[in-house]
Amino acid sequence: MKKLTILMLCIATLGLVSCKKETIITPNNLTIIKYINPSDWKASTDGFTLSAALPDNNIDIRTFENDGILVYISRGDNNVYEQLPFTYDTQAFSYAVSEGRIDIDLQSSDFQHAIPDRPTTRTRVKIVLIESYR
Repeated sequence: MKKLTILMLCIATLGLVSCKKETIITPNNLTIIKYINPSDWKASTDGFTLSAALPDNNIDIRTFENDGILVYISRGDNNVYEQLPFTYDTQAFSYAVSEGRIDIDLQSSDFQHAIPDRPTTRTRVKIVLIESYR
């Protein structure tokens, strides 16, 4: 009888231990590549800012409100990405996100030359949408 009780306890213990539940969440990220041609840069009315609009339907209201949005550019499309915002050689790059689009802005960082230099080559932009889990 004692052996039967110990055997039943062992079986019950193994049964309870094997019922461990794990939730595995796989990342659901999206990377989008866009290009800005030199002619796509538009000057503001005062000329102090150059902007380029990058429309994208993946930036819906849910993504805009809940998820992470990272932006990188490859100046001159040279296979080197730099994360925005950043400053290089008195040129300040930044971005603004709204539903359905990202605007890349280029300004002078020191106002010695208030009007920024217009890019003369194609600029590659990498947008990474990182889904948020709650």
